[in-house]
Amino acid sequence: MLDKFFIEEHVKNALKEDIGFGDITTDFLTEEDDIMSCSLNTRADGVFCGSLVFRTVFEILSPKIRINFYFNDGDTVKKGDKIADIEGPAKYVLMGERTALNYIQRMSGIATETNKYQRAIGSYPAKIVDTRKTTPGFRAFEKYSVKVGGGALHRFNLSDCAMIKDNHIKYAGTLTNAIIKLKKNISHAHKIEVECDTIEQVREALACGVDIIMLDNMKPEMMKECVNLINHKAIVEASGNVNLDSVNEIASTGVDIISSSAIVAKAQTLDLGLDC
Repeated sequence: MLDKFFIEEHVKNALKEDIGFGDITTDFLTEEDDIMSCSLNTRADGVFCGSLVFRTVFEILSPKIRINFYFNDGDTVKKGDKIADIEGPAKYVLMGERTALNYIQRMSGIATETNKYQRAIGSYPAKIVDTRKTTPGFRAFEKYSVKVGGGALHRFNLSDCAMIKDNHIKYAGTLTNAIIKLKKNISHAHKIEVECDTIEQVREALACGVDIIMLDNMKPEMMKECVNLINHKAIVEASGNVNLDSVNEIASTGVDIISSSAIVAKAQTLDLGLDC
């Protein structure tokens, strides 16, 4: 998901933002040939994510920095674990420390939160997925982290899938009108998803032959009724009021997908540190 060229461009911009015209602390405290050895450690339990991004930060600053990872993306880490050893010119290790940690703390936090939700679903086949409620400019990293944490992915952007929501229906006049117009214009490669608040909307969406039906803010009893009505004629997604306490009950209704912004928007950063 995260190509090297994409990571490099993003990291370069992050370093420009953080370093500015120079690290006036490190520049005057270190010599070019000074070598520093550090370890990347975790101070909390979680799911590690972002090793390639972490490595790229230091590769851009100095090809002389060596990093040896003991965990891979997706591995569970425990408080006190050493994740990696880092050695190289002190100037560039210190200069890149904050940017590198910013990436992996955020990414590991999202992977950890996603993993909690997927584990809470238990033995039901439903998958937890993300939404477009992401940090501007950081979406690819956040979605990658969701995948690493064991979740699945919703659309990356507005061009991936046609999703008809309440305001679209109001603008088109009826749900049927909106679907007909979309089917006349979108590519054969694109799916159509409809956000439904009522059983009546579900029936209308089914009659129009949509690909995905989102059950929005429905009670579990109504969700189950809708799942039986749809009967595998479309992918069923549940959304709204999804949290760790409710996700298992939602999964028990038979939905295929459970989307939640919480796995990204409410994820806490994982406490990781570079100790020298």
